[in-house]
Amino acid sequence: MENQEFADIFWQVAEFLELKEDNPFKIRAYRKAAQAIESLPHNLEDIYAKGGFNALKEISGIGQHLAEKIEEKIKTGKVAVHEKLAKDFPAGFIELAEVQGMGPKTALLLYKKLKIDSLAKLEKAAKSGQLSKLPGFGAKKADNILRGIELKKKSHGRFLLDDATAHAELLCEDLGRLKEVKQLLVCGSLRRGKETVGDLDLLVVSARPEKVMDHFSKLAAVSQVLAKGRTKSSVILKNGMQADLRVVEERAFGSAAHYFTGSKDHNIRIRQLAQKKGWKVSEYGLFKGKKQLAGRTEADLYKKMGYDYIPPELRENRGEFAAAAAGNLPRLVELKDIKGDLHMHSTASDGANSIEEMAQAAKKLGYEYIAITDHTESTRIAHGLTEKEVLKHIQKIKAANRKVKGIEILAGSEVDIKPDGSMDYSDEVLAQLDIVLAAVHSRFKMPKQEMTERVIKALENKYVNILVHPTGRLLNEREAYEIDMEAVLQAAKKHKKMIEINAHPRRLDLTDINCMRARELGIRLAISTDAHSTDQLELMKYGVITARRGWLEKKDVANTLPLAQLKKLL
Repeated sequence: MENQEFADIFWQVAEFLELKEDNPFKIRAYRKAAQAIESLPHNLEDIYAKGGFNALKEISGIGQHLAEKIEEKIKTGKVAVHEKLAKDFPAGFIELAEVQGMGPKTALLLYKKLKIDSLAKLEKAAKSGQLSKLPGFGAKKADNILRGIELKKKSHGRFLLDDATAHAELLCEDLGRLKEVKQLLVCGSLRRGKETVGDLDLLVVSARPEKVMDHFSKLAAVSQVLAKGRTKSSVILKNGMQADLRVVEERAFGSAAHYFTGSKDHNIRIRQLAQKKGWKVSEYGLFKGKKQLAGRTEADLYKKMGYDYIPPELRENRGEFAAAAAGNLPRLVELKDIKGDLHMHSTASDGANSIEEMAQAAKKLGYEYIAITDHTESTRIAHGLTEKEVLKHIQKIKAANRKVKGIEILAGSEVDIKPDGSMDYSDEVLAQLDIVLAAVHSRFKMPKQEMTERVIKALENKYVNILVHPTGRLLNEREAYEIDMEAVLQAAKKHKKMIEINAHPRRLDLTDINCMRARELGIRLAISTDAHSTDQLELMKYGVITARRGWLEKKDVANTLPLAQLKKLL
C-alpha cells in the first residue's frame, strides 16, 4: 500500500467528522496525521514491518489511537471508523468535496437539494443553471465550480513530484539489485524536475535485456503489464502511474538518456542544430552517415555539438542552447548550499512538533539556522496566535534558542495579509520578530487588480521580509488566485523584499518561470519547506529542484547565506 492511501483515509475521516460537528481536537489530529504521512520519506508498511506498532507511534503527528488505525489498515486493508462514517454519506461524495470551489458542506448540500453524487451530474447542473437557483449560489460560484471540475480533469493522471520520485526510487532499488543491470537512470519529466509527472521513464544498460524485462514485469509495485518486449516494456503501477523501461547498448546510453529526458522542444532544437551540420541525432547516438560521432555519454553528445553540458532541469528550450554555446550557463544552486529553513510551524499553531524538536531535526540536516513562523489569528483553521499569544511565543522561541546548541532559532511569524492589504499584527508586534513572512490565506477569489494591490500593500510594510507561497496554488487541487505577478515582482524589487519558493510538492510556488523573472530583476529568493512536522523539513530538495528549473544560482537564494549575512539581510 502507498502512503497516500493512508493519508487519504485520514483526510476523509476528518471531513466526515467535521460535517458531523464532532470533537475539533479529533478532527485536527486526523488532519495532522494525514499531513505527516504525506511527507514521510519511507513507506508506512516498511516502517511497520521493521519496527512494529511502536515504530508507528514514533512518527510525528501519530499517537496511540492513530497508530492503531494504521495497523488496522495494514492488517485488514480497511479502517472500520472510515467505513462506518462513509456509509452516512452518498457515493462519490469525497470526489465532489475535493473539487475546487466546493468543499464537504457544499457537496452535502448539493446532494440533499439536487441529488448530485458525481462529477458528471455536478458539471451538468452548473452548466444548466440549476446551481445558481439555490440560495447562496450564483453565476459566479457556478463558474468557479466549473473551473474546479476542469482543473480536476486536467490533473487526472498527473502525479506530484514527491509521489513520482518515491515510486521511481522503489523501482530503481528493485532493478538495481539485478547483476544484469550495468547502468540505470530515471529520465523523462521527473529527471527535469517538472512540478507534476505523467509517467516514469527508466533507462537501463544490460547485456541480458530479457532477464531485466522479466524482473521488471513481475515487480511487486506492478498491477498490469501493458506491453513486454526484448528491449522495451510498459506497465501500470498500483498507484495508477505508467512506467516504461528501455534497455540500450552502452555506446548509446548517453544519447538515449538525452532523448528520453526531453523536453520535446529541447530535443527538436538539438535535431535541427544537428541537421545544419549534416548530422543526425536520435536515441541511438549522434551520426554522420553511418559513423557514430557521440552518444556514450550526454556530456560527449553536447560537446560534439559545440555546447557545454546542459543540466536536465534547464532542457526546456528557454535559452539554454545560447547560454551553453557562450559558456554562460548558470552554476545551479544545490541542496548542499542550503544553510537554513525560514518557514515552518510548531505545535503553537498547526504543527505536529515542538520548537525544540524542529530545531533538533534541522540541526541533523546540517543547518545553521531556522525560523519558527507560526500562523496569526486570522488563520483560525490553523489555530493562529493572537498578538498577546505571539509575544509569549517569542519568549518561548528565545528560550529554546538558548537550550538547543549549535543552531540559531529565529522568532518569526507567517502573518496574514488581510483583504485590505494590512497585516494581521500591528507594526509594534511585527517589530519584535526576527523575521516576518507575509501570506494570503483568505478571499482567494478577489478580482485580479484588488488581489495585486492587496499583496503590494503588504510588501510596502517595512517589517515584512518575505512574501510566501505567492500565488496560493495547490497543485492538482486549487488554481493560483488571479494576480499580476509582474507587478508584484516589481514591487518586491522596489521595496527590497524576498519572495519564497515553497518547497512543499503540493505548492512549488513560485513557479520556475517566475523564478527566472525574479532572477532577471535581481530579487533574492528564499527556498523554504513550510514544514508542519520534522519529517517535512526533508522536502527542501523539491524547492531546490524548482529553483534550478528557474536558473537560480547559490547567490540568488537568501538561505544559502551564513547566519551573520542572513541577519544583515533581514
